Amino acid sequence: MKYSSVNKRSSAGRTRLLAIWTALWVASLALLVFGNIFLWEGNTTITAVLLIINFLLGIGMIVANIKHLESLDELQRKIHLEAMGISLGIALVLGISYSTMDVTNLITFDAEISHLVIVIGISYFAGVVIGQYRYR
Repeated sequence: MKYSSVNKRSSAGRTRLLAIWTALWVASLALLVFGNIFLWEGNTTITAVLLIINFLLGIGMIVANIKHLESLDELQRKIHLEAMGISLGIALVLGISYSTMDVTNLITFDAEISHLVIVIGISYFAGVVIGQYRYR
């Protein structure tokens, strides 16, 4: 993939931008959830505005992730692509099984999306680490 000199940034610069966008998205999510409980106590207007902001910051984070991946060399891109594929597959299979266990009362607690997000993060991290090791 070719880049113009104006649009090309270093991988470190793209990683930094991704970290900033991710931090903004996480902070806005925390404000949205905890602010709704502790600060404005269910005011739907404030909650809706912050939800839109969180959604837009999420889109920014996705774009930053794409640009970060574009800045990687071919091997790094392959490692991340494989890790993403593995984590997507795990999320889909495990998520549907987990939800089904909740719906059919095979588990005594509610299936929470946060549990699935943790599994996605761990499986993606493990996929990158294993890929780095495998392609050394």
